[in-house]
Amino acid sequence: MGNIFVKKPKITDVDRAILSLKTQRRKLARHQQQLDAVIEAEKQAARDLIREKRKDRALLALKKKKTQEELLKQVDAWLINVEQQLADIELASKQKAVFESLKAGNNAIKAIQSEINLEDVRKLMDDTEEAKAYQDEINAILGERLSAEDEEDVLAEFENLESEITLQSLPAVPASSVLSTEAARKTPKVQPEAGLQVEDKEDEVLELPEVPTTTPVPATSDDISTKATRIKVLEEPLPA
Repeated sequence: MGNIFVKKPKITDVDRAILSLKTQRRKLARHQQQLDAVIEAEKQAARDLIREKRKDRALLALKKKKTQEELLKQVDAWLINVEQQLADIELASKQKAVFESLKAGNNAIKAIQSEINLEDVRKLMDDTEEAKAYQDEINAILGERLSAEDEEDVLAEFENLESEITLQSLPAVPASSVLSTEAARKTPKVQPEAGLQVEDKEDEVLELPEVPTTTPVPATSDDISTKATRIKVLEEPLPA
């Protein structure tokens, strides 16, 4: 049977420091709990002694309680320092990991660039340009390129097709409008003579009655009867 060997991870000084700080944090937390219990016990003892009217013993219990509270404050400060130290170590470890990653990436870039020679790149570009120029020369010899006249014909055909497409995209004109337009074009227009135009303009001038200059007087009943008699005499026939 073959033995299976498992490689153990190497323990560094950083790992030992982290372990020590975590152990100390656990001990300080346990000590906090103990101090809280002692403080609560001394406080309860002081209450009982006050009920028993034992003032000296009650004051002693309160002094012990005060001492334990001061110690608890120190333990709290120690615990805060331990927590801060652990956070700094964790942050430093992350920064180191990032630095190692960046360093590895930089080395990879340098390794890749070392495989590419700048002169080889320039030679490759020159060879590509020469090959392109050689192919263009072959195409010109074989007559694959269009002449200047062919280019003009292609452009003219393109413009014609573009005009046809533009006309097809315009809206259709109604047939009635087209017929009326054609009839108007076919009907001859008569131009009146200059003299007739002047006569028509003179005929159009209206003759207005003269405006009276005297103030009108209202007619009386005698005037009306006299006018009626005159009209009757004029209407009667003369004797034979």
